[in-house]
Amino acid sequence: MKQLVNFLLRSSVATFSTGTIWLGSFFAFHQPFLLASAYALGGGGVVYLSIKGMTTHRFLKQNQLSRKEYQYIKKNLNEASKKIRRLRKALLNVRSVASIKQNIEIIRIVNKIYTITKNEPKRFYLVEPFYYSHLDSMVEISEKYAFLAAQPKKNAELSISLSETRRTISKLAETLEKDLYDVLAKDIDHLQFELDVAKLSINKTIKK
Repeated sequence: MKQLVNFLLRSSVATFSTGTIWLGSFFAFHQPFLLASAYALGGGGVVYLSIKGMTTHRFLKQNQLSRKEYQYIKKNLNEASKKIRRLRKALLNVRSVASIKQNIEIIRIVNKIYTITKNEPKRFYLVEPFYYSHLDSMVEISEKYAFLAAQPKKNAELSISLSETRRTISKLAETLEKDLYDVLAKDIDHLQFELDVAKLSINKTIKK
């Protein structure tokens, strides 16, 4: 959401600058139409890129990341986004009533981890196993399960394979829950500290 707001802000300022430069070039400096348009587009582009550079610099400073680190994290996030789409498609294609609740929960957890990391890239380092291993495993197993579950006729061997795959998905789901806890650990500790302070304050008030 914040990235969208920044994009709209950059676009608005750049568009206003483009219009202002064109009007100034064409009417005030009496430049030909095409030349005034070229100046306007060039100026608007410079304004857009300048604002983008400043907002990116401020974003990196807030998250205590170098540009190289951010590019590395961004690359992993882009790859993860594609994997999450595959996972969502695989899990939502499973029609088993018994699996629906867990599948929706898996999607919710994965989306939450991704969103938190995207908004605060530095937290990527708190949950690297999720991006390097756990997400890949869940995607592969879920796609296999969706494929097997879609078969019209299921013999005993296929039913056993489905059961084993479902158990593996359940174990991986527990791993994802731990990943979510890891990425939220700082917030949980901060909340606990605030609760302790509040309780201490309440106790002091009661004693008075």
